[in-house]
Amino acid sequence: MTTEPPPFARTTRGSGPGLVLAHGAGGTVETNFGPILDHLAAAHTVVGVDYPGAGDTPRSDTPLVADDLADQLVAAATAEGLDTFAVAGFSLGGPVAIRAATRHPDRVTALVLTATFAHANARLRLAAAVWRQLHEAGDKLLLAKYLSLATFSTSFLESLPPEFLDAALQEFARTVPEGTPEHTDLVQRIDVRDDLAAVRVPTLVISTTQDPLVTPDLHRRLATDIPGARLVEVDSGHLPFAECPEEWHRLITDFVAEHQKV
Repeated sequence: MTTEPPPFARTTRGSGPGLVLAHGAGGTVETNFGPILDHLAAAHTVVGVDYPGAGDTPRSDTPLVADDLADQLVAAATAEGLDTFAVAGFSLGGPVAIRAATRHPDRVTALVLTATFAHANARLRLAAAVWRQLHEAGDKLLLAKYLSLATFSTSFLESLPPEFLDAALQEFARTVPEGTPEHTDLVQRIDVRDDLAAVRVPTLVISTTQDPLVTPDLHRRLATDIPGARLVEVDSGHLPFAECPEEWHRLITDFVAEHQKV
């Protein structure tokens, strides 16, 4: 007899139409969406889950499975009384959101995919492997420095006063989830390319044009292979919540409102 896995820790805010959030590797709902969470919740019931080893969700002792993450997203929305909802996926959350849409086509009404991919290219696989190795070495400040180089745009790094950058690195190091090795392992393995043609909901692909981690060619490929997908570009590195939160929030909420079912 198989036992259902316990539900992931979840964040719920606001009221109104459903908007489910899928965070990235090495992140949480709060760290990836925190700067825009209250804005999103002003017009939506926002629900997000933290992957194993992130937030209050216990770390997994087995490799992560994309379908499990997708199903946990949908289960969290169901537990909060949402019959249908849009899904916003950031980075690793993008392919997770796509799996949610193809596994639960009667539930997902729209997708917003930011700085994300269907399958890691050689650059992303290498970056994820180094990310995992640095985490396992135990020097979280060194890992934070590496991730800053791998995620921030050059222009954003140049704009930061040295003392602000130092404080940001300390905060980055403090918030690294213990489940990072499992997250980065999934980055290297996940592959939803065969799902793209089956996506049947309105989809917005937000391309972060100065992204050194998930390169823009991966964003464009998503927009090309998902039927009817719309591509928009933002002048940002991999972390729009840090570099252009107001623009990111506006793009998500405008698109979701445009395709909201009544």
